[in-house]
Amino acid sequence: MARGIVIGILATLVVIVVLGYAAVELGFMPANADGKASKIERWAARTSLRATIARQAPRTPNPVALTDENLISGIKLYAANCAICHGASDANRSNIAAGLYQSPPQLAKDGVEDDPEGVTFWKIDHGIRFTGMPAFGHTLNDTQIWQLALFLKHMDSLPPGPDRAWKAVKSVGR
Repeated sequence: MARGIVIGILATLVVIVVLGYAAVELGFMPANADGKASKIERWAARTSLRATIARQAPRTPNPVALTDENLISGIKLYAANCAICHGASDANRSNIAAGLYQSPPQLAKDGVEDDPEGVTFWKIDHGIRFTGMPAFGHTLNDTQIWQLALFLKHMDSLPPGPDRAWKAVKSVGR
């Protein structure tokens, strides 16, 4: 009897795996950027991202000093690398941002000032799988990534010099 139960459970698992594989191979799992993700896909992505960040994001303070120079460097890096998807001081969404799935947060409007800088650093450094967020760890050095994290942490309360530099950044790709 126990043997029959075990065989039944294993057979059920095999059928589930085969059906899942067939669904992927036959195109029943949407791959289009304008399609809506299933609840299980959204749950898995959010849960995995939260757990990965909790395990891997730096917990140390930002080693880059809060200076006008570092904030302006962060603003310039943001303008060159981030504004196309995440918006700029004019808060206009680019055509690229409008067409991306997952929809990128518009940081000029929504901000991430409440996120720990280590979390922001991790997201910039490693990117986020299955979204349009690239990993910048191979193209920007750690100081540059920390400067971006510093700017994003303080973008809603910039001193006059960096605030002028931020207001000069306009959304591109519209």
